[in-house]
Amino acid sequence: MGDTPVRADLARSLRLFRAFRSEQSDGDAYYTTLAADTAAQLVGYADLDGRTVLDVGGGPGYFAREFRRRGARCVCVDVNAGELAGGGLLGSAMDLPFRDGSVDVCFSSNVLEHVPDPWRMAAEMARVTRPGGLIFLAYTNWLSPWGGHETSPWHYLGGELAARKYHEKHGRPPKNRYKESLYPVSVAAGLRWARTAAEVDLVDAIPRYLPWWYRPMLKVPIVREFATWNLVLVLRKRP
Repeated sequence: MGDTPVRADLARSLRLFRAFRSEQSDGDAYYTTLAADTAAQLVGYADLDGRTVLDVGGGPGYFAREFRRRGARCVCVDVNAGELAGGGLLGSAMDLPFRDGSVDVCFSSNVLEHVPDPWRMAAEMARVTRPGGLIFLAYTNWLSPWGGHETSPWHYLGGELAARKYHEKHGRPPKNRYKESLYPVSVAAGLRWARTAAEVDLVDAIPRYLPWWYRPMLKVPIVREFATWNLVLVLRKRP
């Protein structure tokens, strides 16, 4: 459909971070912006036109709408019925209600850190993808500046303390509770899974919101955990 892949330069990063600042006050605008950027990122690896795309955990439907706009047949599965947009399916990311090899592209954005067994979820995404198909898995690592989500940056002092600090400041508990709905996951663990999983080949690893010249940072242990805001793993399902 003539889509142009995203240009990962500094100007793009600044646009995304400006949009990110409005997440709490204007979530629709932020997620619409993020979905358009992510779709442009994805088409650098796979043509969406006519493809079957599964959006894992994308209940509100921002990404699904953008993928459909680009010609994909997209279905969304989410464990939370209250967040599912029209046409979505209720189901767990760790036990996807789809047959083996049934989708061309399996996509997930910022869901991996919300499940207690993240690599089971990743394996499920690989299972339902057809041989030769693409897996696009993006997540927020725990030690990133936004690793604690709305409890950041207190999460650097520990998840439980971060929740207490948030409650003290806002008078209500956070939406994301440590080891209840938010789990610590690392860049190192993601790269290790991607390189050792039997069903997939690692095509690319990307610091999602950062410029292209930032990529070498992913090779630096420990530092990458703090310096990477969000990691994208792009994988190809083996025959």
